[in-house]
Amino acid sequence: MNNNWKNHLISQAAEINENGCSHFGNPESEKTAALQSHVLCDLSHYGLIRASGEEAESFLQNQLCNDVRKVSPAISQLNGYCTPKGRVLALFRLFQQGDDYLLRLPREILEPTLKRLRMFVLMSKVTLEDDSDTQISIGYSGPDAARHLAGILGHAPAAIDECLHTGTLTVIRVRGPHPRFEIHGGEPAVRELWDTLSTQAQPAGSAAWTLLDIHAGLPEVVAATQEAFVPQMLNLQALGALSFQKGCYPGQEIVARMHYLGKLKRRMYRAHTDTDDCPQPGDNLFAAGAESGQGVGKVVLAQTTPTGGVDLLAVIEIASMEQHNLRLYDADGPLLSLQDLPYTIEGEG
Repeated sequence: MNNNWKNHLISQAAEINENGCSHFGNPESEKTAALQSHVLCDLSHYGLIRASGEEAESFLQNQLCNDVRKVSPAISQLNGYCTPKGRVLALFRLFQQGDDYLLRLPREILEPTLKRLRMFVLMSKVTLEDDSDTQISIGYSGPDAARHLAGILGHAPAAIDECLHTGTLTVIRVRGPHPRFEIHGGEPAVRELWDTLSTQAQPAGSAAWTLLDIHAGLPEVVAATQEAFVPQMLNLQALGALSFQKGCYPGQEIVARMHYLGKLKRRMYRAHTDTDDCPQPGDNLFAAGAESGQGVGKVVLAQTTPTGGVDLLAVIEIASMEQHNLRLYDADGPLLSLQDLPYTIEGEG
């Protein structure tokens, strides 16, 4: 974590852990603000990989599961990195700064992901670097977030995935229950923007931002869930994060076979459960009638809510979900209730 930025957050009563800012003293109040009004979130739990060089686009195109050629300085995208068996190793927000590509992903899996990508550079004219502490990442969300940013920067991205570049700042509109933006840039410019926006929004840590991801139906892959899912299980096709026309990449044959010939047996759902014990990514789900000891799903993301209980995203066996008897941890664990996703899955609506 950038030391100047860390000290700036601490001066505002931030609680810092190994992955960034967890909260500013009242996590439940921050989550209430995230769902109902305006929050300004530190996103230091994310890291950035910079891909530069004249063959950066072709290199990423050959490694990732979405069509990198559709990324431009004006448009970002969600993208993923798979094993040869089609299992997701990492999910990215991919965007450009000048001719370079930035891959935003959870900081906890950045180092192994960067190491693996570098193995395939070979003779390609591309350089991959950890850019996490060179730039600062923050998030801004709320009913008037677009108007607030436009008043400060002169403009705000209007469409999901659209980017704005101004000075050293990159502003990206992302899915959310309210207008929501990721902002990446140099520490002085981000700090100045943070100080201005903090007069109109409640500062918040990563938990509030993750709760907004859950309500937006946006998955994340962390260390505990690497290689647990194929892209379709995470609804990447519904999120515009998976291309079936782009050509070869690791795992492409398996992913395509599932799309054209197979029947998806598990996919990601949004749910709520009345428990104060927040599950962790990778925790198992069970259903009555399932084979003894066999889980029927895994938690993707989860956060406690300010009104009680836990909201979560989980990849669940479709047949078991339709029985409406899913439980956390084991067959006697807390019962899950299904909530609507803010997008449709092909063939379901």
